[in-house]
Amino acid sequence: MERTEPELIAAVLQGDAASFEPLVQKYSPRVFATARRYARREDEVADIAQEVWLKAFSKLGSFRAEAPFEHWLMRLTVRTCYDFLRGHQRNRESSFSELSEPETDWLERFVADPSSAAEDADAAKLLVARILEKLPPPARLVITLLEIEDRTVKEIAELTGWSVALVKVRAFRARRQMRKILEKMTKDKYL
Repeated sequence: MERTEPELIAAVLQGDAASFEPLVQKYSPRVFATARRYARREDEVADIAQEVWLKAFSKLGSFRAEAPFEHWLMRLTVRTCYDFLRGHQRNRESSFSELSEPETDWLERFVADPSSAAEDADAAKLLVARILEKLPPPARLVITLLEIEDRTVKEIAELTGWSVALVKVRAFRARRQMRKILEKMTKDKYL
């Protein structure tokens, strides 16, 4: 007979570490999927997931069961991803010439005629990923949650611990930063 999540958590808190394994098996795909939105290399994704599970195990006593375990775990996952972004922030300056040929072609079509550039979504996704990499961690996190994961401002506030007003301000600033990065890329190309 399978034990419920509250029973598994209670067993772990009473010293039965093996009872944590079913929780890891159940939620690992979701933890890995979330980590992949913030890290590029698979070894970084694995490191983030491992960190999430270590934190979850060590902080399980702080789980109050007011919301489902999954909500608590995903909040911990997002915060761990944010810590990863802050710790591995890359301030690399890449020139327009470092863009791949599909990205360059897509950007040229977009500059010439924005309505015709919708054809090659893969190149656009690559370009967006490249722009996201240049954002500071808070901006990257808020854009990823808001625009890619399609979360509400209130959900983002709950996941990050930021106020609703701060989420809105960071989203506004992140969009402005993305525009500036794109403008710089196009200016570098056409000057």
